[in-house]
Amino acid sequence: MKSKFFRMLGLLLAFTMVAAACGSDSDSESVTGSGLGDGSLGTVTVESGDDIQIRSLNAITGDVAFLGLPNQRGVEQAIADFGDINGFSVSMGTGLDDLCSADGGQAAAQTIVADESVVGVIGTSCSGAATAASPLISAAGMVMISPSNTSPSLTSDLVGNAGKDWHAGYYRTAHNDLFQGAAMAKFVHDELGMTTAAAIHDGDPYTQGLAQAFSDAFEALGGTMTGFTGINKEDTDMVPVLTEVAAGSPEALFFPIFQPAGDFIAAQAPTVAGLENVTLLAADGLQVSSFMGLDQADGMFISGPDLRYGENTNQSTGVTAESFLQTYEANNGSSPEASFWAHSYDAATILLEAIKAASFVNDGELTIDRAGVREYLNGLSGYSGIIGSLTCDEFGDCGAQRITVIGNMSNDYDASNNNVVFEYAP
Repeated sequence: MKSKFFRMLGLLLAFTMVAAACGSDSDSESVTGSGLGDGSLGTVTVESGDDIQIRSLNAITGDVAFLGLPNQRGVEQAIADFGDINGFSVSMGTGLDDLCSADGGQAAAQTIVADESVVGVIGTSCSGAATAASPLISAAGMVMISPSNTSPSLTSDLVGNAGKDWHAGYYRTAHNDLFQGAAMAKFVHDELGMTTAAAIHDGDPYTQGLAQAFSDAFEALGGTMTGFTGINKEDTDMVPVLTEVAAGSPEALFFPIFQPAGDFIAAQAPTVAGLENVTLLAADGLQVSSFMGLDQADGMFISGPDLRYGENTNQSTGVTAESFLQTYEANNGSSPEASFWAHSYDAATILLEAIKAASFVNDGELTIDRAGVREYLNGLSGYSGIIGSLTCDEFGDCGAQRITVIGNMSNDYDASNNNVVFEYAP
């Protein structure tokens, strides 16, 4: 009886030792953090020694490269300044080109979503490219944060209704053009005292959306739109459409388009009978050194984001506008040509913060919850960026909605950007 007891005790001890040995692997695992998210959109696993993958999708060739290149360089600087996430480096790979077109945005997005290691995208530069890229990025469970898309259709009408091109997982640090349209309309009607205006667009979601926002706001103030018409981006002879516009005898002409079409309108409008004294107005698509330095752009009024950043500091990196620009010029040999470099920097840092919040380390591997990345961005409130305070609404509008109108002096780009003649901060 006694020998049977000792045999049973020995078996029990042996079983306990085996169980302890089998459990030793999990007991020794190193788990850091818990991370946001519920796994509903899947996860990304980054193995030890590999990089976290994000992408830059901006217009980096062609007529609008002046906009996309500073955006891409802003992403690069943000990655360098932010540093590692839970011991893992971040890579944006090779910058992708949205070509400022729907076709370009779609083709690049297809490349991005084919790589399941990619967590999020900073881009696109152009709203037209975003309309084609955003649905693909959304369906893949990724996020896309644009520094310079401004079309209302990508987010909302600001009264609770989603835009026709809105998709979950889309965010932007740029303003909604319903604000910019209202700002320019108020400037023309209230400050310049004009009651008639016309608008020209090129059919792009950005240009047509902003022209429409201006038109609606101007009429709401009591003004009369004498013309609302479109051109083709490739047009060089603007006299026919300008002659059509002149028939309405507008006091102001708003053309929120890009180069080179904007160059031709500014040069040819004063040569058309009835438009000799018309006040020419443009927007942030032409708030670039290559346009503002032209003779025909002298004296124009141009709306865009408020660039007076002062001592605003990005809370993730401690970088100010001044220190950013010093690094930018040292790295690239010149200052940014367009207005959205700070929006790009802030977009990148909030993406990196979202990845940090939605990830954890388990036995040397980093797991990133895609739903957790969106959860962080959906809840973003009061984040301090170079552009100001960022808070995301339910449709992804996160940016500081402050607009200025500047008076352009073609002999001094920097002075013109500081020559604020009207400000709008709803």
